[in-house]
Amino acid sequence: MKVTIVGCSGSFPGPDSPASCYLVEADGFRMLLDLGSGSLGALQRHIGVYDVDAICLTHLHADHCLDMCGYHVARTYGPAAPYPLVPVYAPADAPRRLSAAYGMPDEPGMETAFEFVPLAPGSFEIGPFTLTAGLVNHPVEAYGFRVSDGTRSVVYSGDTGESAELVKLAAGADLMLCEASFVEGPDLPPDLHLTGRQAAEHADRAEVGRLVLTHLVPWNDQSTVLEQAMGGGFAGPVELARCGAVYDLD
Repeated sequence: MKVTIVGCSGSFPGPDSPASCYLVEADGFRMLLDLGSGSLGALQRHIGVYDVDAICLTHLHADHCLDMCGYHVARTYGPAAPYPLVPVYAPADAPRRLSAAYGMPDEPGMETAFEFVPLAPGSFEIGPFTLTAGLVNHPVEAYGFRVSDGTRSVVYSGDTGESAELVKLAAGADLMLCEASFVEGPDLPPDLHLTGRQAAEHADRAEVGRLVLTHLVPWNDQSTVLEQAMGGGFAGPVELARCGAVYDLD
């Protein structure tokens, strides 16, 4: 299994990365975890625009799903259209919300490009992968994902505050992509995002192999995020996510 960080900027694209998007590959199958603002362009550095086999959206905030609108255009009006429908595992309101974001009522709905499958907590098969979804703490319906190919596993937090469910999802995972949007400070809102320290504490409790800090908000000093994570008690490798980084878990 191979994991490529297509985009890791939090809340909006930064100068060095688009928003959230992660490419997971095994046995020739290519699955995206989120397709946030700016990520469709960067994705084409790694695979062809029509080579996506499945998409999983953690939640429906723009920095995690907005490039679905551009991808709908590519798959509906590209030179060899119609293309096969791509299964999209997402919160149940995704077809309506994404069509509204696309904003052209005279156009056909998103179902011309995608086959939407409503998410719910639990495990199911997608190609060669077993995906386990768990509800995490965020102001909207939001999921964390665990993806396994039967041998290796990666966990992606999506957006979350402190979450016992995330620890459960991540237990023993080889790689944890965990959001670290906040820098430590007074009066941080609960059930919204994690600091680097909190991300490391979750990784420590889950006993993961490697922690990669993601959802890095451009206005933060990322060296501070990493420094705070190093004080979170996790003994394994810790690093900041980087656009284009590849993790080969085989």
